[in-house]
Amino acid sequence: MNPVAHAVRVGLRRGWTEFVLGLRSGQDQGYYLFVGLGVLAYLWINRTGEVEGTDLLYPTVALPSILGGFLVFGMVIGPAFALVMEKEDGTLLRAKATPHGLVGYVTGQVVYHSLSILPLLLVILVPSALLFDDAVRLGAADWLLLVPLGLLAMVAALPVGLVLGAVVPNTQKMGTYGFFPVIALFTISGIFFPMQVLWQWVQVVAQVFPMYWTGLAMRSVFLPDSAAALEITGTWRTVETFAVLGAWAVVGLLVATVVLRRMARRQSGSAVKGARERAGQFVR
Repeated sequence: MNPVAHAVRVGLRRGWTEFVLGLRSGQDQGYYLFVGLGVLAYLWINRTGEVEGTDLLYPTVALPSILGGFLVFGMVIGPAFALVMEKEDGTLLRAKATPHGLVGYVTGQVVYHSLSILPLLLVILVPSALLFDDAVRLGAADWLLLVPLGLLAMVAALPVGLVLGAVVPNTQKMGTYGFFPVIALFTISGIFFPMQVLWQWVQVVAQVFPMYWTGLAMRSVFLPDSAAALEITGTWRTVETFAVLGAWAVVGLLVATVVLRRMARRQSGSAVKGARERAGQFVR
């Protein structure tokens, strides 16, 4: 049996098992409901507001952007936190000690976090289709475009989370180096309001990162063609969206591979022990 293929199969099983266990976890269920209900409440409060220059209601325009934002947020922060914690508790060291263990570990992370974002999106999407008129009006062609765009967005965002988790030294630093920067991108990427209200240089910065392009991709699928007038260029920029997200995916995977290998070489029993001692000091 090919050892790399075996490691991949082990990773696939691990990712699926962790996902199923997460679905049964009261903590995870509470998270999905809390965040989902918070988003639905926000949209419900603004349900009668019309977006200037269109006949579309605010929930119709905001919903796809929010879905795209959470897609990127989950694929960055989830793997980053998991990797930092598993550096500290020795999970990564144990994976390193097995043949091609890092391949299996990364495969498991990809499967687990890709699946784990789906329940949250469904908790937001399904009630929105019932509560808000015309918020979800997708045909077969729209779904055929939505699936590859969603997968590409996940592949573009996941390496960012892996690199972030590899370079952040401990979980206490994740807020400073991970959570808050991603929230800042969430704010400036046109998720809750049009980017045109921001300064020009902020718009340029936002367009460098995949969150803006993922939100744009979701809007291009969910909204009518006339809504493209709300965008910066007045078009959906579909070709540019695939190009930018594809570039992030390719470059991100290459960089993540190098960074993870270097991080794995630094993993040792003494490093794990030191991380645990630092975590214990923080708790006390």
